[in-house]
Amino acid sequence: MEEALELAEYLPQSFANASEQAYLDFVWSAFQTNYEANRYEFASLAFHLLYMSFVSFSIWQIRLARPKPFAMAMVGFRTEDEGSLIECESPFKFYDRLKESQIFRFLKLIGCTNQQVGEFAKFVKRRNKIAHPTGTVFFNDQAAIDSEIADMMKEVRNIEAHMHPVILELYQKFLRDSSDPEERQYADPSDEITANFVHANYMSAADLVYCREFAVEEMVDDDGFEEIKNLHETLVSMYPAQVEEGVAA
Repeated sequence: MEEALELAEYLPQSFANASEQAYLDFVWSAFQTNYEANRYEFASLAFHLLYMSFVSFSIWQIRLARPKPFAMAMVGFRTEDEGSLIECESPFKFYDRLKESQIFRFLKLIGCTNQQVGEFAKFVKRRNKIAHPTGTVFFNDQAAIDSEIADMMKEVRNIEAHMHPVILELYQKFLRDSSDPEERQYADPSDEITANFVHANYMSAADLVYCREFAVEEMVDDDGFEEIKNLHETLVSMYPAQVEEGVAA
């Protein structure tokens, strides 16, 4: 159970709307309730939904940071699917257009190999076996589900490690776009960070570790560097690192 709860560090700090938050809260509750009641088969289904939610948030961030490569990666999809993926208003809407196994192909945009993508996607096949009436209980003891969770968390950490450059691309873009207090949406740095970085980009605690550790001096030649530095220092004070060891590859 303890390793499963670590997944919360890789899920967003805030969501676009209340229904998304309610959905994740419900799935977490379903996982914990079934796990504690020894209904491990159902607990595994709930944890799979949490895992796939993490993947969808990562794909969303890739789309925001690298729109042109993202569009190129859609070559081969039906034309109507290409347009709808670009226009998705929520990470959860990706699954209205694609099969779960297809979504993993976008992880190649962050340097994942075909073999790694296969490792990330293997849990979909396992879930499909559980989700259909087979007459077999796959997870009939705690050791079995704990082993599955450990495998899934290993891949979560691997994906998060590959996301490092993407997170920093989004962070630097935010710092530049928000470097003028007169032009940005919120004059107060903390409000601007919360609304237009953490919230808008579905940032997790693990993502924010990368931002905390960013060497802001790399942007010293940017216009508005003093305010960029102020924004960075504000973020560091707002979001203390919590999972520095957990995001290692």
